[in-house]
This record gives sequence, C-alpha cells and structure tokens, in this order.
Amino acid sequence: MSQKVLVIEDEPTLARLLSYNLTQEGYDTTVIDHGAEGLQVALQRAFDLIILDIMLPGMNGFEILSRLRQNGSRTPVIVLTARNAEEEVVQGLKRGADDYMTKPFGVAELLARVSAVLRRTSQDDAKLVEAPDKVITAGDLSIYPDRYEVVLNGETVPLRPKEFEVLLYLVQRPGVVVTRDDLMNVVWGFDYFGGQRTVDVHVSSLRKKLELGQQSVEIESIRGVGYKLVMPKKLGSPK
Repeated sequence: MSQKVLVIEDEPTLARLLSYNLTQEGYDTTVIDHGAEGLQVALQRAFDLIILDIMLPGMNGFEILSRLRQNGSRTPVIVLTARNAEEEVVQGLKRGADDYMTKPFGVAELLARVSAVLRRTSQDDAKLVEAPDKVITAGDLSIYPDRYEVVLNGETVPLRPKEFEVLLYLVQRPGVVVTRDDLMNVVWGFDYFGGQRTVDVHVSSLRKKLELGQQSVEIESIRGVGYKLVMPKKLGSPK
C-alpha cells in the first residue's frame, strides 16, 4: 500500500512540483492550498507524512503544527521555511516538526528527506510495539518507555516524541557526557540532514518542561561538547 503524504502549500507552481515528484516516487499525495482546510484534512484523515509550508492563507504553518500536536497527532512533519529564516526553523522544531527544508530546494534532496523521515518513523513505531512495559524513575520523574509518557509530580508532561527520546537517552546515562553528534545519530538517525541546532532546541524545550519539579533531573550543557544529565540529590544529603 502506498504511503500517504499531505502537502499543505499555497504556491501553485511549488505545489504542482511537489505533487508530481512525490507521486512519481509512488506516494499517494494530497495537496491543500489553505491553512485551515489543511489542518482539518490532517486531523480527519490518516497520513504517513505532512509537508507543511509556514506562510499560508487562513492559518499559518506554526499554528497548524501546534494544533496537530495538541490533538495528539504524531504524524511526522517537514516544514518549508524561507531562506536564511533561522527563527522559522527554531519555531518549527519547538512546535513539533521532524525536519525542515529552506526554499529554494532541490527535488532530490526533498525526496531524500521524505524517505529518511518515513524510515525513522517506521523504526520508532516498531520500538513502541516492542518496548517492555516498564517505568524508569529519576528524581520526581516517572518515565514510561512503552507509552512515550513522562509523569512529573503526578502530572503528565507533554513531550514531543523527539524530546522524549532525548530525555530517555540521557536518563539511561546519568552523569555521562553525551555529545550532540551522539544525540543526533541516536534520536534522529545517521541520515538526518539537519544541523546540531536541532538538538539544542529540543534540549532547551525539555529543560523548561522539567524545571517545575523540586527534585527534577537537570540537563547540564558541556560547552563545545554536548550535554550531561545530573540526578537530583536526595533531601538531607550533604551538598
């Protein structure tokens, strides 16, 4: 069965180019040229991947991405951003994008990214099925690998899939310095085209979400290298 790709893009020439090349590669492609309509279709129908432009009529790509994740959608998303628009890239990653492309881009690179994201997603789904039903405790955190769920002081922490995978990798290596390259390769895969900025954005977001715990773990930055997860000291223990 063909994998289904939703393209939300309002520029007619680019939309046709994407549709044609994706279809030629064997994908079942749907194209929507309006933001609000694109969100509705994305929520009502099952897709394997969404290619999402940021500048759209009716509703911009950031809002669409936020709404998708708020509604529990784990469909991978590749966002299309303007040239040299680093802020758009950062915002997209923070809101749950899995990858990004800056315009203009080559069709070959886009198809390679589509294939890589879909391959990683299939591997992630397999891990979810195979993962044992267990819980990892770290300070105030309870981490459930089988459910991609983190609980802090009895409240579920809304982490995006990649944030969860970053946290899980660090929690399994407390006190060990993990390089950005290690995180990039393990969480995003060796074939990921993005830069190390992706790792930094996800770690920054993780810190903000975990800082509410009085005994939450801390993620320390090791300048020029990467990150280290520090377990909280027990109450009453010497400093």
